[in-house]
Amino acid sequence: MFVIRRANLIKTAFFGQNCNQTAGMKNFPSPIKYENIEKYEKPKLRVLEKVPQYPANIRPPKMQKRLRLMRGPELVHNQLIHKQYGIIALGGGRMRHGLFEMIRMSIARKLDVNTMFAIWRVPAPWQPITKKGQGQRMGGGKGAIDHYVTPIKAGRVIVEVGGTCEFKEVSRFLNRIAKKCPFKAMAVSQEMMEQMAAEEARIERENINPYTKKYVIQNNLSGCHRWLSPFDHKWFGKHL
Repeated sequence: MFVIRRANLIKTAFFGQNCNQTAGMKNFPSPIKYENIEKYEKPKLRVLEKVPQYPANIRPPKMQKRLRLMRGPELVHNQLIHKQYGIIALGGGRMRHGLFEMIRMSIARKLDVNTMFAIWRVPAPWQPITKKGQGQRMGGGKGAIDHYVTPIKAGRVIVEVGGTCEFKEVSRFLNRIAKKCPFKAMAVSQEMMEQMAAEEARIERENINPYTKKYVIQNNLSGCHRWLSPFDHKWFGKHL
């Protein structure tokens, strides 16, 4: 009797309380149907030029800083074309050629070319950034072109990934790439973007506080016009 009881205790300790299990009906979810998915002949990201190519008779032009190209929300390229997965910027910044190569090589290592594809949603570096040598005096004109960048606004889609795959398969390396960007970015799916848009609309619709940032700025409460910038009058504190 003691041996049987001890054997039952050991069995319960290893296998839990419900040791006697019987086979039953199992309901497995149906596989996901991938419809209207385009296939590309070259599914990998293409190599982008480090320096834009100008005609032989044109000197490469120099530009001002143009910080307005990084400020505010992106109004055009802010949606996923293939309605699947991608990386979006949460703030403004600049992308150099090294960042383009990091994204291209990181995705190429993990991409299954038989079932998946990736496309760029940003152009190659085109804005020139000038720089003077170390120890030079003030004056002497604008410095020489040091490198080229691509300005990014908040909400801009940087790269898209799609095909017969789920978000769990691509989210790991997309999040790893987003963390390495010099600006805030995140990996998203089409469902996540729809949920964020719906949540923002819900918060604005259900807000019962009449003193919103837009109301305060438009009515100059506490004389805020004295220290607000023109961008605050345009976007009401949403973007720097």
